[in-house]
Amino acid sequence: MNWLDEIKWDRDGLVPVIAQEAGSGDVLMVAWMNRQALELTASTREAVYWSRSRGRLWHKGEESGHTQAVHEIRLDCDADVVLLKVTQRGHDPGIACHTGRHSCFYSVLRDGRWESVDPVLKDPESIYR
Repeated sequence: MNWLDEIKWDRDGLVPVIAQEAGSGDVLMVAWMNRQALELTASTREAVYWSRSRGRLWHKGEESGHTQAVHEIRLDCDADVVLLKVTQRGHDPGIACHTGRHSCFYSVLRDGRWESVDPVLKDPESIYR
C-alpha cells in the first residue's frame, strides 16, 4: 500500500496540516493539502498546500517569498491530520502569516474578546505587491 493511501482524506480529498516551527515549537499556521500537495511536499521538502480559496496548489511563499523548508512529516494517531516540522525561510525568515506576523495564531481570548498579542513584523502591503 502507498503511504498516501493510509491517510484519511476528507470528502473533498483534503487533510488539515499544521506547520510547526522546528526550532521553537511554535505553531505557525494551519492549512490544507490534497494528495498531490503532500506528495510534492514530501519529494521537494518544501511546503506545498492546497488553497481552498484559489482552488489550486499553493507553494508557500510563491507571492511573499516566505517559504517553508520541511524537516519532518508526521501523521496523527487517527491518520486524519498531518504535522509538518518546518523552518521558515525567505526575505523575512520569521514571518509565516500573511498579516506580516511570525504566526497566524496571534489572537488571545481575554475577557470575552480577541486581543492581538503578537506584533506585525512587516507591513503586508510591502510583502504582497
